[in-house]
Amino acid sequence: MPMLEKKIAIVTGASSGLGRAIALRYAQEGATVVIGDVSEDPIEGGETTLSRILAEGGKGMFLKTDISRWDDVDALVSQTVKGFGRLDIMVNNAAIYTSTDLLETSPQQWDRLIAVNVTGFFYCCKRAAQQFLLQEPVGDTRGRIINISSQHGMVACPGDFPYGVSKGAIVQMTRQIAVDQAAAGIVCNAIAPGKIITGKPGVANDPDALDYSRRRTPWARLGEPRDVANAALFLASDMASYMTGVNLMVDGGWMAG
Repeated sequence: MPMLEKKIAIVTGASSGLGRAIALRYAQEGATVVIGDVSEDPIEGGETTLSRILAEGGKGMFLKTDISRWDDVDALVSQTVKGFGRLDIMVNNAAIYTSTDLLETSPQQWDRLIAVNVTGFFYCCKRAAQQFLLQEPVGDTRGRIINISSQHGMVACPGDFPYGVSKGAIVQMTRQIAVDQAAAGIVCNAIAPGKIITGKPGVANDPDALDYSRRRTPWARLGEPRDVANAALFLASDMASYMTGVNLMVDGGWMAG
């Protein structure tokens, strides 16, 4: 039996990158996947995430969503439940970055990044938890929240002050929700990717940065989106039956070195 058969999942930021990989993996394992993103077009080019899911026989829906807006997040969850009956898994992945240090970061850059990377995650966690409490539990779980954090929520992110601060906030948000909502049957975990090669433009794929990451990572290769998607599948499944409040490192041993 597929690991997520009959499960309903929302994945934010799933048009591209890690979110896209997670959404496709979930669909392959039987989940109905709702994609919440500001644009349906993948930055990598090619067909949309939803088109791929449907072409492979899966089910899903795309809803244009800016997670920094409560009304958008409310509509995302409400339309998911209206269309598919319930919500089992909420993956908070959508995020932005500025590549600026403390002195370079303008107040406007700070406000926008925190609005998406912290407040947006708060909105998504809150709205998902509200829905979970309206549902009968499956086994001992009403629903699962998976937050995409970063190794840069654990150690400094050189030259990207607001991003690193935001990801540190997500690690603590995950712990807080896990503890506060455990009695209600709500599970909350995070995944902290290391260096993952995606189609994201800019400094993420700078040759010098990639060379440093290769030398810094103990494993023989850098990460791929499928590595994070597999971790997200595990945390969304019944196999993760006694885990909550965890920040799961997917980093090729970077943090162990």
